[in-house]
Amino acid sequence: MADRYIIFNKPYNVLSQFTDNTDNSNQRHTLKDYIPVSSVYPVGRLDRDSEGLLLLTNHGQLQHRLSNPKFAHPRTYWVQVERIPDETALQELQQGVIIKNYKTRPTKVKLLSVAPSLPPREPPIRFRKSVPTAWLEMTLTEGRNRQVRRMTAAVGFPTLRLVRIAIAHLQLQELKPGEWRDLNQTEISSLKQMIFL
Repeated sequence: MADRYIIFNKPYNVLSQFTDNTDNSNQRHTLKDYIPVSSVYPVGRLDRDSEGLLLLTNHGQLQHRLSNPKFAHPRTYWVQVERIPDETALQELQQGVIIKNYKTRPTKVKLLSVAPSLPPREPPIRFRKSVPTAWLEMTLTEGRNRQVRRMTAAVGFPTLRLVRIAIAHLQLQELKPGEWRDLNQTEISSLKQMIFL
């Protein structure tokens, strides 16, 4: 079977798996509702309440190398937080914060001067007239469970919306939520070159 490499713009409220293993009659949306390709699996995960770039492949070794934290591949997120982080909070995030008895690796963080151009989320995030929000761009080299949300909460700025925009050099570009495409040959070559140096 030929190797497949797919990027998908995962919408909010979609599981990063092809089946919903709950016994409840109210089945949740899964990747199967969007991607009619068999035998590909997500590289890492995006939580149900997170959005954005998800890479899927049937190339087992590449999947392992991208998922394993020891290989430290960058993942970039746009993060909407409650209130406006000060310089101290940004420095804490950059240096790493303690979450669940673990100190995160240093993170690239910048406060965005304008909100990124994203389609509205359904349902929209909660809006509180008296509480401003801000957008951060964060690049991590590890992907622990709900890490971005736990990091921003640890410095006092809870995450309201989380969108992954890049994995290494791969970017969402023109993909709308719910859309997917195969990687082109240039993207595949660059990915393999980075992974298998």
